[in-house]
Amino acid sequence: MDHKPQDRRPPIILYLTWVILIGAAVIGFMTDAFSVTFVAVGTLLLSLVPMWLGEKIGVALPTAFVSAIAAFLCATLFLGEVGDFYERYWWWDVVLHGGSAIGFGLVGSLLMLMLVRGERLTAAPITVAFFAFCFAVTVGALWEIWEFTLDQLFGLNTQKSGLVDTMWDLIVDAIGALIGASAGWAYLKGREGGPLVGAIRAFIAKNRRLFGDG
Repeated sequence: MDHKPQDRRPPIILYLTWVILIGAAVIGFMTDAFSVTFVAVGTLLLSLVPMWLGEKIGVALPTAFVSAIAAFLCATLFLGEVGDFYERYWWWDVVLHGGSAIGFGLVGSLLMLMLVRGERLTAAPITVAFFAFCFAVTVGALWEIWEFTLDQLFGLNTQKSGLVDTMWDLIVDAIGALIGASAGWAYLKGREGGPLVGAIRAFIAKNRRLFGDG
């Protein structure tokens, strides 16, 4: 079977993200706001990494995955830092933490499915969900450790209000992880599950060989 690394035509939301970032980079350069240009160009390059990496390792990324990654990068690096959304909107950090935790919950579900399908074994849906939940929460905890390290070494303030900010981040991470992990459970149960289960199905359909099906 012939496996294409990814869709040949990028989704419209990805084009829009690129247009916004390129426009911001140009405006920043013309107005001597070089920090804006730097962040915009950096975000643009990072949004290209998933497609490039997919080509290199032979993993086909559904358009929804690529779009979500690009949108998240734009929201956190460009709008969050340059647009100062973290300070202007108290809920911005909550949304991004929750969104990333859902994403890592999906990744954890897919990793577990690769393990059990690749060995022709079976796993209870709750086992897959538990692994995915633990994976996503672990990533969230490691991120908080990273922020703490930056604050201690370089005198930054990434943790904002300290312990309170960290605990709320972890709570939101856990909720997002539960949602993402539940999608893996719903997939194995044969439930519809909305766009999250659809994303799992799309990834598996494009990469059957990773799941022992091709």
